[in-house]
Amino acid sequence: MAKQEEINVSISHNTIAAGTFIKGEIRSEGDVRIDGSVEGTIICKGKIIIGTKGEFKGTITAVNVDVMGSVTGQIISENLLTIKSTGKIEGEVTTKTIIIEQEATLNGSCKMTSNIENKLKVEPILPNLTSVSKDGKVNK
Repeated sequence: MAKQEEINVSISHNTIAAGTFIKGEIRSEGDVRIDGSVEGTIICKGKIIIGTKGEFKGTITAVNVDVMGSVTGQIISENLLTIKSTGKIEGEVTTKTIIIEQEATLNGSCKMTSNIENKLKVEPILPNLTSVSKDGKVNK
């Protein structure tokens, strides 16, 4: 009887090659490089790279995004968005930090956030609540 071995699969780099077209949703724990065409949504816990021949239409959500090709739609980068000199973005961008190289194109809106976590912070509905102790005293 053959011994079963546990396979250790590390988070890898995914590539969508030139000449490939994908329409739909992509979710990845690792990095994604697009050298082909993608239309839809990408949610990535790593880095998304749009290669010089890469085209994307839709919504990108990732920690870091590098654009060398073209993106039409929305980019939400939790940390760093880099638009290389050959990169073109048409749409909405939300990021903590942005680098735009000379001759890169960004047509649309750009929202800078100093801390993504602050957007998730929940403020108390009643910030000045008082409590009453067992003996009837009001505590502030």
